[in-house]
Amino acid sequence: MADVSVEQVRAFRLQAHHLDGWRPRASALEVVGACGMQNSPPGTWETALANRIEGCSSADALQLLYGERSFMQTWSLRGAPYVFPTAEADAFLTALVPERGEPWIYTDGIGLALDALEIGFGEALALVLQAMPRLDEVTIASKVALDQTLADWVEPLLPPEKRAAWRSPSMYGNPDKQTVGGAAVSFLLRPCAFLGLVTFGERDDTTPTFTSFKRWTGHALDVRPDAQARLVRKFLHCYGPATSAQLGGWLGCSGVQARRLWATVADELEPVCAAGSRAFVLSSDRERLCEPPAFPRDLLLLGAHDPYLDQRNRATLQSDKALQRRIWRTVANPGAIVLRGEVVGLWTTKKKGSKLETALELWSDEPDRTRLQDLAEAHAAARNLELASTNFA
Repeated sequence: MADVSVEQVRAFRLQAHHLDGWRPRASALEVVGACGMQNSPPGTWETALANRIEGCSSADALQLLYGERSFMQTWSLRGAPYVFPTAEADAFLTALVPERGEPWIYTDGIGLALDALEIGFGEALALVLQAMPRLDEVTIASKVALDQTLADWVEPLLPPEKRAAWRSPSMYGNPDKQTVGGAAVSFLLRPCAFLGLVTFGERDDTTPTFTSFKRWTGHALDVRPDAQARLVRKFLHCYGPATSAQLGGWLGCSGVQARRLWATVADELEPVCAAGSRAFVLSSDRERLCEPPAFPRDLLLLGAHDPYLDQRNRATLQSDKALQRRIWRTVANPGAIVLRGEVVGLWTTKKKGSKLETALELWSDEPDRTRLQDLAEAHAAARNLELASTNFA
């Protein structure tokens, strides 16, 4: 069993995430398709793409998403909004559908609504699925409106004695804007997305829009038999060496589902010892993992929720647990200053009109501040903004 260092793991993952050098615009499908890109908060994926595709602005990214529709956006891993290649939708959606006895991803909180309605999860989902075809004819602006529109479509399908409870104010914190039915629908949108029924449309200024997968792409979701295996290979190629438990954390699924998915590529894996722990890598990646570590593009300003930062074994990125808590917060993650694959500081921005203020906090004296200034200017330019200031802490 090969023994690999943390530096080798970092170099391997940087290359898999296309962060070892600039890629041309023609590589956008390969870059985004490596493991998808989270887009929460909105604009996250644009920053991630700009860090990989040379000269890629937010306008370029949106042209790919909305103009060419090479990519699409909907709820995917961990129930979060993700952007991924339209042609690979089955790997990022259908592969997440659970089998009997496995819970759906990101639906735990629906229990309060189901208890109030006195119906089961399966019954509620079946009702929403009956209403979903109507989405083929419309585009709906705002998530609140989507939830309530679908709830209104479902209501006539309910037994008469349950309709009053369906219309009652939500118990989830927004009773003036949401009904119990709307809350139930909100949780069930993840299963509907995984089944290829709902997707994000083109953003209307700051307001998201939603429609059906079929209306957005022009066809129903094409599901290939190897979708699950392809998703697991993406995980292992970008985050290996890894374990099935780490796969489950990345997907946001149960341990049972993670182990089932892991088994789809079991004959393609081999063990390695990474930083003293046994983990697995794709056999096809073993040789590259074991190469001497090289960092041709050693300094990066990665945005919050960049795919590279979504590693389950966080000690690979930063060994200090106190600093880990500052990188990965419950809400509002900062950006990360990355030197040779290690997070060595944080950065945040504040937009003021057409200008951008940047604040950087370094935990090491090694990063060159002039180069960080240049990276901050490139980030502002990608957003069509002028860098007003760069402040170091």
